[in-house]
Amino acid sequence: MLTNKQKRFLRSKSHPIQPIFQVGKAGVNENMITQINEALEVRELIKVSILQNCMEDKETITAEMVEGTEAHVVQVIGSTIILYKKSVNNPKLQLPN
Repeated sequence: MLTNKQKRFLRSKSHPIQPIFQVGKAGVNENMITQINEALEVRELIKVSILQNCMEDKETITAEMVEGTEAHVVQVIGSTIILYKKSVNNPKLQLPN
């Protein structure tokens, strides 16, 4: 679980990042979860955008992503989800204590 200090740090680091995944009509599927896992391993911090034509609500989508990737939710703001997962092979971000 991330502390508020760590979330604040990750939010500041995520500000210039553009969303690299979009959730649309099809919702979250197994292929998307696999790709998100791979992206988290490389980048550690990613943004996911939810399109307007998505039938599911953002809480459900966030829960599915967290369950599938075992990542931490940094923030859900509007239609954007910020996810963090520490890289096993190549950690880049040093979180404050």
